[in-house]
Amino acid sequence: MEKNKIHGNISGIRNTILEAMESLYDIKVQGFADIELLDLMAEYCGKISREISVYIARDGRVVNVSVGEIDKVEMPSVRLVRNLDRLCGVRCIHTHPSGDPRLSSVDLATLHTAKLDAMASLGVVDGKPSLMFVAFIGENTDDEPHSSLIFGPLRPSRLPNKLLMNEIIFADNRLKFSTVENEATRVERAVLAGMDNDKTLDYDPIEELKSLAQTAGAEVVGRFVQKAKQVDKATYLGSGKTEELSHFVREKNADVIIFDDELSAIQIRNIEQATGAKVIDRTALILDIFAARASSREGKLQVELAQQKYRLPRLLGFGTSMSRLGGGIGTRGPGEKKLEVDKRRIRRRIFELEQELEQVQKQRNLRRKKRESGKTPLVSLVGYTNAGKSTLLNALSGSEEYVADQLFATLDPVVRRITLPNGFEILLSDTVGFINKLPHELVHAFRSTLEEVNNSDLILHVVDASSDYCAKQMSVVDEVLEDLKASHIPQILVRNKLDIKAAHDEENCSAKMGVDISATKKIGLDNLLHKIEEMLFGSKSCVELSIPYNRYDVVSYIRANGVVVDESHTDDGTQVKAILNSAVAGKVKSMLGATSV
Repeated sequence: MEKNKIHGNISGIRNTILEAMESLYDIKVQGFADIELLDLMAEYCGKISREISVYIARDGRVVNVSVGEIDKVEMPSVRLVRNLDRLCGVRCIHTHPSGDPRLSSVDLATLHTAKLDAMASLGVVDGKPSLMFVAFIGENTDDEPHSSLIFGPLRPSRLPNKLLMNEIIFADNRLKFSTVENEATRVERAVLAGMDNDKTLDYDPIEELKSLAQTAGAEVVGRFVQKAKQVDKATYLGSGKTEELSHFVREKNADVIIFDDELSAIQIRNIEQATGAKVIDRTALILDIFAARASSREGKLQVELAQQKYRLPRLLGFGTSMSRLGGGIGTRGPGEKKLEVDKRRIRRRIFELEQELEQVQKQRNLRRKKRESGKTPLVSLVGYTNAGKSTLLNALSGSEEYVADQLFATLDPVVRRITLPNGFEILLSDTVGFINKLPHELVHAFRSTLEEVNNSDLILHVVDASSDYCAKQMSVVDEVLEDLKASHIPQILVRNKLDIKAAHDEENCSAKMGVDISATKKIGLDNLLHKIEEMLFGSKSCVELSIPYNRYDVVSYIRANGVVVDESHTDDGTQVKAILNSAVAGKVKSMLGATSV
């Protein structure tokens, strides 16, 4: 920090005034703030009609003088205490040219963001100090995690200096203890950002991003949308809007900014430098949720593979020019740079994960072939995330798979055997939910799991009929099925959550023939089961036969012309449970000479 320099927005201010303001650095402040300092600040504020901020160390030294509103100038780096979990060792006193001495929400947010010793505001009227307010970081509680302790209004000529200096010590202790107590349970405060490019959308992308952020455990404190026709390559939003975003983040005291679209490495770096907050995009957010939800070995491998492929192109640096392996001018030196080492490690890990997943896929293929040999029909539940697929699986099978009103509650595929009303048995498979802008890395990594849908005899497309964006969610699922080359498989549209269905969605969600149900209330499940029977078996029926051992030709005929569900051997003959159409059933009756089959 350059000594005796006036920082901030100094354009248009005469040099004589700037030189006079530099004398503020020469004042040795006694107590919290002495009247000499406050009188001069008010005088200069009156002359330039702009805010003046003075940052004072605990020993009374003035370490920085800045011009401009706190939320519209870059915060100076004034931390004097090394421990980042403690107060920074500097207090800020700034003027309000409007005469209003009260602290603004931005003032209080800056107090907490910068962990200042104190934040004080001084009202200025006709170049003279009026009243003053002082704030300290208060007790952090679950109900109010960023509370402030405010003193005022105070008269500048009668400041309780000893009391205010003692409050700095108390605030430092409060911050120290609250940091220890709350570190493990601290919830990140998130601002959501996106682009409105005037395209007609039939859903609110930021609202869905909010649900994703909450699923990941963040507290959403604001949303910031830029109206523009195209994305800025450097900062996504553009430099002006990025500066506005920086002020907005500071005002909301946010820890992280979550963007609705996928960002490049350069965009992430530039936005983080401009705002001082952590930046993640929609893809990283979904990957984080998947990483938290995956429980099986295969699921964990798939998620890590997707994460590594996402990270590889986002390692910042000079790319291939940093390599020490190519030879030539500029390549001589101590060895590989850290960037190259990191890239090499990620590539090696990607190779290892792909090898492990290949082995897991072989095991999955063996189980699939064994299942197919039993000729039991496979029905797959697909749909938008949080449409109610797992709830429907539990309702139909009586199982107790984990369900929750959150996105991506189910990641690992689950298969359950259920019996239809006419005695037929089917396998019902639950799959990971789809979502708009599903990351390419996830689709690729989960392809072996999603390919289970390709082997289905029937697909139950579960739709949240209560959603305001039902039609959009249906089209997203159809697009993913098309991408998986599974759109040719017969489907039943299952309109779920009819107990809370909104009337205005009737037209959107009734565009296809289907079945109306409520998986939670178990309404309409019988109709669904009969519809599954009709789609899978048509006029076929399930028969149970006891065939003598000397009539093995009948067993062979049934195997060739029907579906054997179960076969066992007893002392009297072969017990067969099979699915046959009426013609085959009549032929078997004739072969056995039975009156009925």
